[in-house]
Amino acid sequence: MKRFLGFVKKEFRHIFRDYRTLFILFGIPIAEILIFGYAISMDIKNAGVAILDLSHDEVTEKLSGKILSSGFFKKSADLLSYEEIDQVLKKGKTKAVIVFEEGFGKRLIREGKASLSIIADGSEPNTATLVTNYTTAIVNDFNIEMAGSALNNALKIVPEVRMFYNPELKSYSMFVPGVITLILILVSALMTSVTITREKEFGTMEVLLVSPLKPVQIILGKVTPYFILSFINVLVILAMSWLVFGLPVKGSIILLLVESMLYILMSLSLGILISTVSSTMQQAIFISLVGLMLPTILLSGFIFPIENMPEVYDYLSLIMPPRYFITIIKSIMIKGTGLLYIWKETLVLILMTTVFIGISVRKFKVRLE
Repeated sequence: MKRFLGFVKKEFRHIFRDYRTLFILFGIPIAEILIFGYAISMDIKNAGVAILDLSHDEVTEKLSGKILSSGFFKKSADLLSYEEIDQVLKKGKTKAVIVFEEGFGKRLIREGKASLSIIADGSEPNTATLVTNYTTAIVNDFNIEMAGSALNNALKIVPEVRMFYNPELKSYSMFVPGVITLILILVSALMTSVTITREKEFGTMEVLLVSPLKPVQIILGKVTPYFILSFINVLVILAMSWLVFGLPVKGSIILLLVESMLYILMSLSLGILISTVSSTMQQAIFISLVGLMLPTILLSGFIFPIENMPEVYDYLSLIMPPRYFITIIKSIMIKGTGLLYIWKETLVLILMTTVFIGISVRKFKVRLE
């Protein structure tokens, strides 16, 4: 029994000396419960709404104030005409536009009923549904307050809901861009990190280095097949989304393919960076899966709106490349926008790619020397 207890004690010492094991045992569960607890939220918080008030009377001002003071919404813009609705929704910060028609208050008093339009961004079906439901509930509550009681409905504001870009709220308009984003970063980063780490783990990297090929040529030779295969993946998914789901690319297909190649290149450079800090394939797989898959699903805006999360997660998601590519691919595929609306996200991906390649080349040379 003493020998057994001594052996257990030795194992505890080994565990507590290995910081990576302690991180797996305690760090990951804590991180996941915090991420899942706060990120997976179906509530609306600080969703951007724009107001197009063509009446500017007391009723519209009170109702606008009630909507914005509810805690669910924040004003993203004040619009002056209907032509601005499409522009503000394409920018992505506004989830819905609330339109008050001309003479809204006068019509309400004269006819006893007036219409309020809620125009939501249907490219995010879950968010669009929640935004319209919350707004409708606030309008109904305002009707009760204005009438004085639930039994007196002499005056009534009727919400009329419209969806831009995805009128039928088909879920594949959300999942197809998300699947492309997830597949590209996993295939490119994971496979690249594993294939380079495997050469170092098996001791064959030194054999390659004494060959006539230069180190840069070796790296390019390793990543080129994954670049081509990942690009083929993009073509296959886009073809299936069109043929199976009837989801065409509303914007420029050339721009979408160029942005996809940029994202693939960024993912490959990230995979090389992971390989430089990993000594075994298991470490590379662990870093790639845990560090990329869950954050891509939870913190990129793929399924759960980032604005619904605590502010710290908003800042954390800024370092996640999938957040920017999700915006790019949704804007091009669903909204039909051009480079004018996604140049910031494109610039961020270019900057990340440059940084990852620079760090990877430097650390790769140091490790091999």
